[in-house]
Amino acid sequence: MSKPANSKAANQMWGGRFAEGPDAIMTAINASIGFDKRLYAQDIAGSRAHAAMLSATGILNNKDAEAIGEGLLKILSEIESGNFPFRIEYEDIHMNVEARLKEMIGEPAGRLHTARSRNDQIAVDFRLWVRDQCDAAITGLEALMRAFVAQAEAGADWVMPGFTHLQTAQPVTWGHHMMAYVEMLGRDRSRFIDARIRMNECPLGAGALAGTSFPIDRHMTAKALGFDRPTANSLDSVSDRDFALEFLSTCSICTMHLSRFAEELVIWSSAQFRFIQLSDKWTTGSSIMPQKKNPDAAELLRAKLGRVLGATVALFTIMKGLALTYSKDMQEDKEQVFDAADTLMLALAAMTGMVSDMTANRKILASAAASGFSTATDLADWLVRALNLPFRDAHHVTGTLVAMAEKKGCDLSNLTLAEMQSVHAAIKIEVFDVLGVENSIRSRMSYGGTAPDQVRTQVARWKAALR
Repeated sequence: MSKPANSKAANQMWGGRFAEGPDAIMTAINASIGFDKRLYAQDIAGSRAHAAMLSATGILNNKDAEAIGEGLLKILSEIESGNFPFRIEYEDIHMNVEARLKEMIGEPAGRLHTARSRNDQIAVDFRLWVRDQCDAAITGLEALMRAFVAQAEAGADWVMPGFTHLQTAQPVTWGHHMMAYVEMLGRDRSRFIDARIRMNECPLGAGALAGTSFPIDRHMTAKALGFDRPTANSLDSVSDRDFALEFLSTCSICTMHLSRFAEELVIWSSAQFRFIQLSDKWTTGSSIMPQKKNPDAAELLRAKLGRVLGATVALFTIMKGLALTYSKDMQEDKEQVFDAADTLMLALAAMTGMVSDMTANRKILASAAASGFSTATDLADWLVRALNLPFRDAHHVTGTLVAMAEKKGCDLSNLTLAEMQSVHAAIKIEVFDVLGVENSIRSRMSYGGTAPDQVRTQVARWKAALR
């Protein structure tokens, strides 16, 4: 068994209740400074706002408040320059900052913790940090959306196959396919915006769990920290991690969208498809096969959802059985969120680079769009419009013609009129007008359709929204 740590060093920040310091293993499992030091800027901002409020309400005299404020700024400078002495015996970022402040200004440092607890302190620090990450994610998403919009604008009328079940379905445009991801990412963006609105309430002042008897002004600290209002229930304030769960859930959905496009990049860049070329910036070679150009960045992005979704499940698992209010379990909330946020921002930056650099092989896309009987639906629609057939009958006629073309080894447009009339006598020469890929995409003029004019309408809408 390890010997107890030095009791004075271990306990000076959290009172005289304990005669001995914790076991060394307890110190290791209990300390969070190894990861929550990332919250230093938010912790110092919260402490400065709290000190200013204590001064304004007369709880703290102006001289002490000024010394605290100046000392905190010096600590901020020390941390940012890499000269701050983080110490594990002080457990967390709060106590490390407070201990250093005491070394700097002496007795007034002990007054900073008046009318607050580490419970509401970490609640405000963590909320501020996640709020900052929402802002960063929104900015990263908008950059990626602009990259997709640029691709869509350049290829608004380039034809390519649209797929269901990864089988050729109908012709679409490159621009339309790119804009599908803009819509997905736009929803992700809106989810981060919504989450930010919901989390923008300040828990500082809730104390350990029941509020405080000091005449604090929670509206003042909320405003100083950029919150819309203080939280309304002190119990919920210190025990809530919904903001982190919502952030992680949104990160998971967003990373899933990135993973979907990453899969398309892997498929499209293969020798069998050759729909696109990825630049050398986002590919690697093989140690043994000199011909290889591997889409490693896309493959890694495809896998990132595992990390982010894992973090989401982990935090749900941590929170699922906790009675009100704070429990030490909640110290395990941050590393998952930190990792997910880092993963998402890296993934967004990498995907933006790949989308910006990739080159579509227009001729190969067009050739693929014309294969696989991609205009069969256009033929069925023509039979409904021109011959007034019920759609189910038109579907049957078209299926028969597809089988005939498949047997001959040709496309629908290569069948003769006589061959078509052998299936349905009323078919006319005008049927060939709808069998061309270009005609097919131009005909899809319904709102949100693949027609080039519709694509350009959506491009203009999103360019305006993203300015």
